[in-house]
Amino acid sequence: MFMKTYSLKKEDVSRDWFVLDASDRVLGRLATKIADRIRGKDKPSFTPHTDGGDYVIVVNAEKVKVTGSKFTDKKYHTHSLYPGGLKTRTFKDLNEKNPEKIIENAVKGMLPKNKLRKEIIKKLKVFRGPSHDHESQKPKNWNP
Repeated sequence: MFMKTYSLKKEDVSRDWFVLDASDRVLGRLATKIADRIRGKDKPSFTPHTDGGDYVIVVNAEKVKVTGSKFTDKKYHTHSLYPGGLKTRTFKDLNEKNPEKIIENAVKGMLPKNKLRKEIIKKLKVFRGPSHDHESQKPKNWNP
């Protein structure tokens, strides 16, 4: 008479690998799609308390776009937890030095702020340039 609610278990998770080209993509829109994919929200078996997402490989991280004047005005802050330890970098500087960090920060900010976030973010692999070192996983092309 009553149906039980399906709850995904850690043992029942099946993960796929996807490769995504970030060339000429808007950062925020790209990050939301990636966050949903690595969390597993696009699967019918989604369960909030279980990590059921897929692996995502992002290539050409340095070619990601931002709208408006964010290219020169957007700032990233880090703090060493020592007095006077605040470091601020603009999007332009970070894109030249470490473009992988831009996409990782954007996706990480869209994940839930709990113990699962550390496990979920490990499934995101970001690379500068068109090549990556995960060919043996046979990733499928993904174009959201």
